Amino acid sequence: MKNHDIEPDEKPLEELEDRDLHLQAEEEAPVEESAELEGEIVEVVFRGNRRAAYINAHNVQLARGNHVIVEADKGEDLGRVCQTGGKPRAGRRAKKKTVLRLAESHEISRWNALRTKEEEALRDFQQRISRRKMPMKPVDVEYQLDGKKICFYFTADHRVDFRELVRELASVYRTRIELRQIGVRDEAKRLGGIGVCGRELCCATFLAEFAPITSQMARDQNLSLNPSKLSGICGRLKCCLRFEQEFYRESHERFPRLGTAFAANGHSGTVVKIDFLHETVTLRTEDQDEWTVSLKGTTATHSSRHPKNSNAN
Repeated sequence: MKNHDIEPDEKPLEELEDRDLHLQAEEEAPVEESAELEGEIVEVVFRGNRRAAYINAHNVQLARGNHVIVEADKGEDLGRVCQTGGKPRAGRRAKKKTVLRLAESHEISRWNALRTKEEEALRDFQQRISRRKMPMKPVDVEYQLDGKKICFYFTADHRVDFRELVRELASVYRTRIELRQIGVRDEAKRLGGIGVCGRELCCATFLAEFAPITSQMARDQNLSLNPSKLSGICGRLKCCLRFEQEFYRESHERFPRLGTAFAANGHSGTVVKIDFLHETVTLRTEDQDEWTVSLKGTTATHSSRHPKNSNAN
């Protein structure tokens, strides 16, 4: 694999690894499944792609996509069903809180109307931070459906003492105020967007939880070690490096390593390139010829060329 130089204004690859996972607190504090509450487990997604699991203790007839009213902090909130039945995904445990009922049309209308109030609160939040010159970046504001709680999300390089700001916001909005510091991955998840692949961000669609992503994963996948190509819009290593890692880990067990001697289908030489997707390896002989050998077939393609013209990684 070729060594790729890093531009002076680019961060080293290791600096793009997850170093702020301790900030990525669960949207809801997980608790053990309750033996007292029976019913199917329902996963509900809220605004900003916030997800939580609830118990359908009242046996409400639910289908994916239904808007539901669920128990919230000292009140009620509205979300959309994204999964029913069985156990919640990826370590999410059912909460003692339950699904109360299907949302009615006026409740959905009220929930949609909150978007305007949230936009106004976000601008106000930003202005108050600027006046106080606090080292934090406002990200989003989320109202609970019944207005009994407003959550202000922000990012910061370090932990911030925002107690005075909370008291100030509480005196203005006259309801329960919560300030939540999140990581840059959570910021991308809440705001959404389109990745360099042209598809909607994985974190804003199907990824329920974050896990550490390391630069070694890129090396295992024989990718160009170019930070600008391996980082997502959040500035961290792309999530796809993580959920494709298992495929490459298994492939490494079946393929020879770069730089080692290898013989297959009547050809032998030094491994100079590996193509995991097409299941081929490229061998360079002592005569500087290159052969691409299929590990799943019996044929080989001969390419005679000098190393200086080789495209091998």
